[in-house]
Amino acid sequence: MEKITSAVDVHNIPLKNMTEATMFILLGFTDDFELQVFLFLLFLAIYLFTLVGNFGLVVLVIGDCRLHNPMYYFLSVLSFLDACYSTVVTPKMLVNFLSENKSISFLACATQMLLFVSLGTTECFLLAAMAYDRYVAIYNPLLYTVAMSPRVYLPLIIASYAGGVVHGAIHTVATFSLSFCGSNEIKHVFCDIPALLALSCSDTHTNELLVLYLVGLIEIVTILIVLVSYGFILFAILNMHSAEGRRKVFSTCGSHLTGVSIYHGTILFTYMRPSSSYASNHDMVVSIFYTIVIPMLNPIIYSLRNKDVKVAFNKLWRKCDS
Repeated sequence: MEKITSAVDVHNIPLKNMTEATMFILLGFTDDFELQVFLFLLFLAIYLFTLVGNFGLVVLVIGDCRLHNPMYYFLSVLSFLDACYSTVVTPKMLVNFLSENKSISFLACATQMLLFVSLGTTECFLLAAMAYDRYVAIYNPLLYTVAMSPRVYLPLIIASYAGGVVHGAIHTVATFSLSFCGSNEIKHVFCDIPALLALSCSDTHTNELLVLYLVGLIEIVTILIVLVSYGFILFAILNMHSAEGRRKVFSTCGSHLTGVSIYHGTILFTYMRPSSSYASNHDMVVSIFYTIVIPMLNPIIYSLRNKDVKVAFNKLWRKCDS
């Protein structure tokens, strides 16, 4: 990523030429109005499905006593998180599809980055905590209620959110401490870190290392927790004599592994690369996938193969239908 600072010394530029940007323009996908209308309808449908699916799961967990255990508490927290995660990005994107004014203020851009990085990081930690929960439930089911009591799962949830907020604050402060004295056009649909680093006229080497090391550390730690947890789960499955027990474990854990694989795969693609390989169009699509599409998919992934959730849904449906 070539920077203006590589050709000139920023400190020697007259102050009048260093006017800081007070707002940004989110260029989005395309200028074709017909395509924008189509994308508006598509992402509006995805967003509505995301809200209904995720908040629906939260209502099911709260309303059905059979789902009152740590596994479903984690799932309800994940569902609420996904609904918020999508809301940080989607409404502004939908407005921009049909509006000529695609600007976003400096403060709003910083707030959007803080929220989506915080919620995205929280999801990484939460998925790791859910893997540990599955390990405890399967490896030693008799002690599950003791090992995953509120004293355990509540601190795990709180720590996930705290870690996410700290990580989001670090990147937001570091990014918006840079100078944006050239173009204010962001080649993206929201204020993502790589897109803003590409826009800055400051030396972003430290910021790029911060992204690489912090995101890398979080990915290594959380993925390692998932792999170790599922290593023990696999060992427990191999020692099971009941085919029905194996089927139930595969059904429950398969859903979680699917969600983890899709989410971490897109995160690694977006942030774990040299800045010189940043291609805005490709990265925009991948970013949309993990901020908008995955939150829509999670209710499907975690409910279609889960017998308890399907029973709770049918019970609620019959109650509403009667």
